[in-house]
Amino acid sequence: MLETLSIRNLAVVEAVDVHFFPGFHVLTGETGAGKSIIIDALGLIAGGRGSGDSIRYGCEKAEMEALFSLPSSHPVWETLDRLGIGAQKEEHLIIRREITLQGKSTSRVNGQMVNLSMLREIGEQLVNIHGQHEHQNLLKAERHLGLLDTYGDAIIGPLKAVYQERYTAFAKVERELRELQESSQKAYQMLDLYRFQLEEISSAALKPGEDELLSEERVKLSHSEKMMDSVSGAYELLYDRQGLESIGKVISRLEDAVRYDEKGLKSILEQLQSSYYQLEDAAFQLRDYREDIEFNPQRLEDIENRLDLITGLRRKYGDSVEQILAYYEQIHRETDLLENKDEYLEKLTTKRDELLAVLMDAAVELTEARRICADDLATQVEGELKDLQMERTSLKVRLETLEDPRGIEYQGQRIRLTRQGIDSAEFMISPNPGEPLRPLGKIASGGELSRIMLAMKSIFARTDAIPVLIFDEVDTGVSGRAAQSIADKLFKLSSSCQVFSITHLPQVACMADHQYLIRKKVEDERTMTEVEALTEDGRVKELARMLGGVEITEKTLHHAQEMLNLAGASKAAQGKRDND
Repeated sequence: MLETLSIRNLAVVEAVDVHFFPGFHVLTGETGAGKSIIIDALGLIAGGRGSGDSIRYGCEKAEMEALFSLPSSHPVWETLDRLGIGAQKEEHLIIRREITLQGKSTSRVNGQMVNLSMLREIGEQLVNIHGQHEHQNLLKAERHLGLLDTYGDAIIGPLKAVYQERYTAFAKVERELRELQESSQKAYQMLDLYRFQLEEISSAALKPGEDELLSEERVKLSHSEKMMDSVSGAYELLYDRQGLESIGKVISRLEDAVRYDEKGLKSILEQLQSSYYQLEDAAFQLRDYREDIEFNPQRLEDIENRLDLITGLRRKYGDSVEQILAYYEQIHRETDLLENKDEYLEKLTTKRDELLAVLMDAAVELTEARRICADDLATQVEGELKDLQMERTSLKVRLETLEDPRGIEYQGQRIRLTRQGIDSAEFMISPNPGEPLRPLGKIASGGELSRIMLAMKSIFARTDAIPVLIFDEVDTGVSGRAAQSIADKLFKLSSSCQVFSITHLPQVACMADHQYLIRKKVEDERTMTEVEALTEDGRVKELARMLGGVEITEKTLHHAQEMLNLAGASKAAQGKRDND
């Protein structure tokens, strides 16, 4: 669960430190007080994109830090191990993020820096934020297949992985086949040029690294006389002109003297003896090197000619011998492809047909799994909607095959293959008995969308193991009994995860285990947002404000207290039912 959240210099928040607990939390306050800033901060902690525009005026950076406590069984620990982030299971997980005015972001998980994609992968397993924009996802039929796949991941996921692996292989061969079929006349016109280039490079018989070796040899041959003079002179000074002989005499004298002072002279004698042997060996090496110095004008001329040839090829085909050879391999393949196009077309067509057959087998299995999960999801959603005052609502998931006149022909149909399969899904709804099922996006009201999304979130929460679930005004567009049913559902949902909700409805706020008041204040002519964890008395006053507006009367206070008492009794009864 989320234990603490600290925010510094984000929008109108100067400094906020909030402690949270298990259960159902609500954030309340006047419109514009900054309730969504708390949610925005958690979104940034979970890997959302930030910008310098979100930083409090006059500040250089915004900082957010969240502390999570998680059981050792939570999947995020495996993710941390895979990403190379050291963390002991069952310890606290600390995520810290900073955003500068320039829009640069720095993120740390347990003190270790991570990039944004890593943070997002971790955050997706910790926090799920349901904002008002997610209502719009329900209106978009193209998003419904993803929701279905999320619901049925245990069954659909493995089959989808097999399908996508086969789809990748098929798409690669399909692309190669299309490119070969579309080979233009221009490519054939290039064939003569390719043949000339192949012959030119082939006849040069290049070897990797050859130009570097030849350049080194050219330097030696070009300066062979100077090298002979220098090496011979060095050898003569060292060996022939009594260089070693003088050191030998020094050693001989010290060998006499060391008998009288072994302690003081032995180490010096050993150094000289070692030096003598090393110098003698160096002298012999110089002699051998001198004998190998080559005067070969013809070889030098051959090298110059060879390097000129390579330089000419480099100007045409690459900056090095390796690049020239790589270009040779490339045009060799293209030439072979053009010269044997019909044969390759036949092979690719056969391979494509084989891959298509196994791909369609996987697609059919994926479709069948989706049909099973679609029926189950519809049943589950209808069950949840009964608790949300939509007991007469029928919901179905219409699953159809994607048709495309230019698609793949399969069993007399033209089908569009996509990476997600061959299916389209759309939620169909009938709010009242006797009415036909129609697309959800065309007939559902805002309140109905809110409850349908809450129903789906309740279902997903049973399997996705995300510990923190956040609803940003999920109760928009509802009132009365529907509002109460949403409150009951959110409270029930909090038994399996930590639930947060921004709300303006007292029916929802009174069902919370913990309530936080978000308000603005002006201090030193600067506006700032503060967060207060409300006591029982504070909750009564805030509920009274939500019930009565600006003016709080004894009546509204009494009503607020009564709502809290009834909510407490309802929660106790619900807890008893769950225990039974």
